[in-house]
Amino acid sequence: MLRHRRSATAAVLALGVAAVVLGVAAPASAHVSVNPKEATQGGYGRFAFRVPNESDEASTTKVEVVLPENAPVGSVSTMPLPGWTVAVEKRKVDPPVQVHGSEVTEAVSKITWTAAGDAAVKPGQFQEFPVSMGPLPEVDTMVFKALQTYSDGNVVRWIEEPAAGAEEPEKPAPVLTLTAAAPSAGASAPAVAAAGADDDDDDSEGGAGTAFGVAGLVAGLAGLALGGLAFARTRREPAARS
Repeated sequence: MLRHRRSATAAVLALGVAAVVLGVAAPASAHVSVNPKEATQGGYGRFAFRVPNESDEASTTKVEVVLPENAPVGSVSTMPLPGWTVAVEKRKVDPPVQVHGSEVTEAVSKITWTAAGDAAVKPGQFQEFPVSMGPLPEVDTMVFKALQTYSDGNVVRWIEEPAAGAEEPEKPAPVLTLTAAAPSAGASAPAVAAAGADDDDDDSEGGAGTAFGVAGLVAGLAGLALGGLAFARTRREPAARS
């Protein structure tokens, strides 16, 4: 009887541990994201808004992405996606955005993809919606608020902005982190010139050292030759006396 009780107790403990482990290891809910998640200020890049379908029955039929007003981008283009139509909305920008030396007074404010026919994102699937953007603004982050519409009429609003030090919100907006560009090569020109001057000095010193070395070698050879002559003369003198 005691043995059965111990077995039952061990089984209950094992189930409890398994429940805790599974609870900790349970994956977080997928959400709309932008990939890659990092880029360089002032540069251009290809980005994809990745949209997973979280419904068990309905399909995703429309995706709307709103570009941040505080970080306008001068050039935004979309890539054809089979089975989807795309609509691009623009807004006035003041002050204008500089693109290749020209002022651009309009910037893309919203992109909408709509599925046609059987192209909708089905349960258990995801779809990427690629765009090309640049030059990227000089800000730390770009927050893209997104709306995901399902075939049953349900709309999921991925618009919550993350806060520093806080947990990830339930419906987070896609965030692109931007880093400052590296200094241009022209900025290091004086240092390169200085390095060249040092190299010239080293070459001059090396040339002087080489000259002294050659002179020493010549002097050594001359001494060796004189020594050989003296030795030969010494050997001849005793032979002559005898």
